[in-house]
Amino acid sequence: MINKNILVTGGAGYIGSITARELKKSGFNPVIYDSLEKGHREAIEGLDFVKGDTHDYLKLLQVLKDKNIKGVIHFAAYIEMAESMENPFKYFDNNYFASLTLFRAMQTAGVKNCVFSSTAGVYQESSDLLQEDDAKTPSNPYGLSKLMTEQTLSWLDKIYAMRSVVLRYFNAAGADRQNHLGESHSPESHLIPSIIYSILRSEPFTLFGRDYDSKDGTCIRDYIHVLDLARFHVLALEHLFNGGESLCLNAGTGHGYSNQEVLSAVENISGKRVNLKIGQRRPGDAVKLVADNSRIIKAFSYRPLYSDLKNIVQSAWEWHKNQVY
Repeated sequence: MINKNILVTGGAGYIGSITARELKKSGFNPVIYDSLEKGHREAIEGLDFVKGDTHDYLKLLQVLKDKNIKGVIHFAAYIEMAESMENPFKYFDNNYFASLTLFRAMQTAGVKNCVFSSTAGVYQESSDLLQEDDAKTPSNPYGLSKLMTEQTLSWLDKIYAMRSVVLRYFNAAGADRQNHLGESHSPESHLIPSIIYSILRSEPFTLFGRDYDSKDGTCIRDYIHVLDLARFHVLALEHLFNGGESLCLNAGTGHGYSNQEVLSAVENISGKRVNLKIGQRRPGDAVKLVADNSRIIKAFSYRPLYSDLKNIVQSAWEWHKNQVY
């Protein structure tokens, strides 16, 4: 029987915990490695869990060896673009230097398969669909920290044959209602849960910028349901376990929605009006980030199934309204 023990760093977080469940369903054995700084212990109930920090080389090495790990999905990272503009050292230290520590431990332990959680933030914004070979000019330290990690993985492939699939996320959203898992960050910076929070807490919602060069003056983003994103991770691991080459792929849908369209969708599904305030643009925010996802569909023969905006917002609303705020 093939050993499919997978270390999932940051696996107690939103995307990590849902991906871990999908791994389990697909015959992999996820081992969650998380400091619980941002993750939630209850989200990984029943899964193998090790509390640890990705800066801790010796602990990582021990876990990789003791658990007989054969592949890694690396989620663990800080994710707030605006915060990275205020505290870039925090992002370079955690997102890049801690990744180096993990990769060094993997190399020492002989673990050759890695799926890396990257971002559309590595790209220069474009009015066209973003393709994997487009220019990489991050507009904030968060995006740069991810790009540096991507480039490092490319060199580790060339030098050590450590193969990787880099998944450039666009905007993960929605909830896994079957497993009662949804998006819960502190602080919350993502659009859909922030709008829902404002309704459930009867608080104003601030829309950052209404003077962008778009049809309604608000930013345009590509939203992918977290279940589709989790499925891409499983398929990426299967690709590597089957001897596939290293890849960099856009994990998106190919369709963009403006912030105003998302806000309207939440209002329609919830049946409630948002107390809207207009704020200034956030530093580092691009006008439009939408994926050309043709390469990932071809590589994995999978097209997102759950990622229409109505389904994303419906699943998020149903999950959030049952939480305690």
